[in-house]
This record gives sequence, structure tokens and C-alpha cells, in this order.
Amino acid sequence: MIVCDSFVIADWTDPGSTSRDMPIAGLHLHRSDDEAWYVLSGRLGFRVGDEEREVGAGESILVRRGTPHAYWNATAEPTHYLLVMTPRIHELIEALHSGERGDYATIFAEHDSELLAQ
Repeated sequence: MIVCDSFVIADWTDPGSTSRDMPIAGLHLHRSDDEAWYVLSGRLGFRVGDEEREVGAGESILVRRGTPHAYWNATAEPTHYLLVMTPRIHELIEALHSGERGDYATIFAEHDSELLAQ
């Protein structure tokens, strides 16, 4: 992981256990922060606003602040990708993954984001 004052790059792999119905991240938005993905291998599926698309190896996608989005592994195989985010989004993800709290909507709100679907 690369962390600096203005962005964080996380290197992640989904083993193939997610889908459109069980996404890596359910529908949400970030009010003040953009977010981007670069797929190294496999395919990610995205809902961005009212559209769906798949992003394969060597491709990227940018989601602008204020845009509802969700994403998942679009294959049953592992998908390896880079997630480029602001430090605030990184803090949100850390808070969600800590397992210390279950009030997800409140955690999103504390990070200038909104959970739209669980």
C-alpha cells in the first residue's frame, strides 16, 4: 500500500467470491472524494450511477465524487486490482473492516459518504 497526503493506492485481490448480488462494496457515494480502480488481472463489474460496465485487465475506471457506485468481481476467478483513493476513503474502509462497529450508515456519514444499499 502506498499512502501519502493526497492519495492512497491499495493492492487488492478478490478471490472470486463476490458478485453483482454480493458485491465487494454495495451501492454508496462519496460526497467530496473521487475514487479509481486499475485492474491488473481478471474483471471487475461496476454500477456507476444508472449504468453497469465491466473493466478488464489493463483497464481503469474513475468514479467522480457524488456518484452512486458499487463494484464486484465479474468472474468466478481471482481478480487483482489497484484501488486509488483519498485518505478519507481509506479511513472509511479501515473503519468498516475493523469489525469494531456495525452501524455502517453512521460510519459512512462520518467520512463524508453515504451508504445507499447494504
